[in-house]
Amino acid sequence: MPHSSPQNLKRLIENGFLSNASDVLKQLMDGLATEKKLAKGEVLFEQGDPGETLYAIGSGVLEFSVLSPDGRKLILDVMQEGAIFGEISLFSPGPRTATVVALEAATVWGIKNADVLASLNERPELGVDMIQLAGRRMRWMGQQLRDQVFLPLPMRLAQKILYLVKHNGAQDDLLKLSQAELAEFIGVSRESVSKTLAIWKRDGVIDLGRGTLRILEKENLKKIAESETI
Repeated sequence: MPHSSPQNLKRLIENGFLSNASDVLKQLMDGLATEKKLAKGEVLFEQGDPGETLYAIGSGVLEFSVLSPDGRKLILDVMQEGAIFGEISLFSPGPRTATVVALEAATVWGIKNADVLASLNERPELGVDMIQLAGRRMRWMGQQLRDQVFLPLPMRLAQKILYLVKHNGAQDDLLKLSQAELAEFIGVSRESVSKTLAIWKRDGVIDLGRGTLRILEKENLKKIAESETI
């Protein structure tokens, strides 16, 4: 059913994952998107659930996590307005690789694989555009995976702290997150994170409180995040 998209959805299409798509494909995606509202604590989908929908966050904050083989929760990311996720399901539906929970009331916009395929049957020339779009996204995801595997711990930790401060509305560069949660974010032990943070505190780069971290020297932390020799 046609709908009038809010400006934030149109902005996502123009500037996000679909920004390199043709105008015709952007209009198609815009027309297929449907809204879903989530209450605080509500699960959008769980790891292993069937996945067939690409989502864009219109408002609110969502947490992405997985369970390790030993049952330990690993937080992958926290995303808010403007983020797009679930791209692979748009091209190849399959089990979800993570659990997504609303950390606060949120609105998401979804585009189902079946709806896209039905539209492509009517406009087969858009298939080439979709393939190019998938290729670009796969290259980007490959780079993210290489960074996660090969970058040293201090670099990964600095990048994650800067990302969270930037994308989660942290005021005065204060991040309300425990060291255990930071360790979950980057997939290492709490002890490893604590040792690194202690060094940064000693050097005056950050300050630590009970369940909080404040950046004192952001430029120095950026240098750590960008240095491949650390």
